[in-house]
Amino acid sequence: MTDTTNDSVQTTGGAQRTNILEGDVAIVTGSSRGIGRAIVERLATDGASVLVNYVTNDDAARDVVAAIDAAGGDALAVQGDVSEAGDVEQLFDEAEAAFGSVDIVVNAAGTSVCGPIAEFAETDFDRVFDVNAKGTFFVLREAANRITDDGRIVDLSTVGTVRGDAGVGPYAGSKAASEQMVTALADELGERNIRVNTVSPGVTDTDGLIMSDETVERMVEQTPLGRRGQAADVADVVVFLVSNDGRWLTGQNLRATGGWEIGW
Repeated sequence: MTDTTNDSVQTTGGAQRTNILEGDVAIVTGSSRGIGRAIVERLATDGASVLVNYVTNDDAARDVVAAIDAAGGDALAVQGDVSEAGDVEQLFDEAEAAFGSVDIVVNAAGTSVCGPIAEFAETDFDRVFDVNAKGTFFVLREAANRITDDGRIVDLSTVGTVRGDAGVGPYAGSKAASEQMVTALADELGERNIRVNTVSPGVTDTDGLIMSDETVERMVEQTPLGRRGQAADVADVVVFLVSNDGRWLTGQNLRATGGWEIGW
């Protein structure tokens, strides 16, 4: 892993590239679309070699890799479901085989099912917790055992854990569990100078946004910055945390929301 304090800039493929993460290897789960894609592309733009993880959409993952390669980056697509421990191990195996080590792990994989608790199916509950809670556990556990010293780990949660709105109980509960694991792991890995943080997006304009238009507009009205978030807004926060600029932050939950939670 190289010194991340170097901030020189070059232009490659029409996009501004930096080398602030040059020499680093990053795994980003759930990175074939949405926020995960924005994160993995930004990490590659800043010089990291990246593993693009996906579950079923092979074409989307290959498209991400092609875009990164065309911009002068280094990327590999690997299929795997974070709710399966063996799949998570395979992600690290593939990254180490291709790039030699793992320095950055971003867990962007997640699933959401909304509905009143009184009507919530057990199968939906199990799926939400399998991916968002158990899946996070598998990713964090593997990272704890295999990431390099001075490594950086980021888990994506949701601002929904701040306020339990109707219809999001099991989903928010699964993400709250992941937040507690991040806090514990930050304490456990501090002696190795490994930083572990959470980023909690607010309303973000992706195809994974499942709330009604009415709910979204109500939340936007409560947001001091007055707009929906974009995937790139969240990606920039993640890169801040894994770069040298975020060197004094660990065990934190950065809410990338445009201030939504203060605008109630």
